[in-house]
Amino acid sequence: MRVDEFVNRWSASGGSEMSNFQSFAAELCDVLEVQRPKPAQSDGQTNDYRFERPVTETHTGSRRHRRIDLYRRGCFILEAKQGAGPKAEAEQLSLLSPEEAPRAQMGHGRRGTRVFEDTMLRARNQADSYARAVSKEDGWPPFLLIADVGHVIEVYADFSGQGQGYTQFPDGNRFRIKLDDLHDEEVRDRLRTIWTDPLSLDPSRTAARVTREIADHLAQLGRSFEGQGHDGEEVARFLMRCLFTMFAEDVKLLPKDSFRDKLRELRGKPEMAAPVLQSLWETMNTGGTSPVLMATLLRFNGGLFREAKALPLSEVQLSLLIEAAEADWKQVEPAIFGTLLERALDKKSRHKLGALRWSPKTGRSAKLAANDDKDE
Repeated sequence: MRVDEFVNRWSASGGSEMSNFQSFAAELCDVLEVQRPKPAQSDGQTNDYRFERPVTETHTGSRRHRRIDLYRRGCFILEAKQGAGPKAEAEQLSLLSPEEAPRAQMGHGRRGTRVFEDTMLRARNQADSYARAVSKEDGWPPFLLIADVGHVIEVYADFSGQGQGYTQFPDGNRFRIKLDDLHDEEVRDRLRTIWTDPLSLDPSRTAARVTREIADHLAQLGRSFEGQGHDGEEVARFLMRCLFTMFAEDVKLLPKDSFRDKLRELRGKPEMAAPVLQSLWETMNTGGTSPVLMATLLRFNGGLFREAKALPLSEVQLSLLIEAAEADWKQVEPAIFGTLLERALDKKSRHKLGALRWSPKTGRSAKLAANDDKDE
């Protein structure tokens, strides 16, 4: 099923979404290009991935038999819900069973109200309770998904495997995936990975992998510059400007993909790289219109771009820079930029880093400067 077809179909759904949850979830699997849940079997052989997975909750000595809306062992618990109107403030509507639902369903007309938010929170707490119950048999699932059918999916994660607490994933700004967000390939990839390889989304694993890749590219680049006789401090300053430009692009302080696309355009013309980079950094230092990126840039004060000199690049060096730029710099903590530089330079050059060592304070300062044209 195409994304636009799925979004149009479910955005137009009315007040009976909960009775259609399984259809919604199955079609979402088609959009994500993952296997649909297995049919339930009486012997429990499909309990690893199915709708209405039986689970037993234990509270203060009492036991309650419940059903998880959608479960995938080692991946997620998905709990569906429906918002309520004022007349039903004290009542949480049936999650899946149409026979238990009120005859006149109130749909999602009250989204954005306190009742709606409370219902979402109750569904999230219910999913947490289910996770605790299944952990005794299957271990803690890394993800909880809370679906308001036809509207939004909330994503929570806990990669500890110890039930230390599920938090908004990937962060407080992006944990809510609205139906229209599925048009974004990055969002679909994230959801697909929750289905297929959830632990690969663990930020600690991702950051370590990305950092290793970047460190390797920078080390090769640094050695090549120093092999050409460039001063170690000059190389360090050049690499730091490159690092921060890549980071700024991925955290949206520069237009999306603008820097890496410009580097790609320079393939076959490495002699143009130095003047292009110098022009870009001069604009980043002052703010204003960049002829390189064809966009108006924020001002990055703090001194990093005050000296905008760029080293000449060979085709091989340009390729290494492009490979580094293609990494996901959102996963790299600015505090380790100095460490990355140290790995990129030989021992004789490392002692020259001095003030070039990057700190969290410097990273925060640069970000603030990029949002305010005034001097600090």
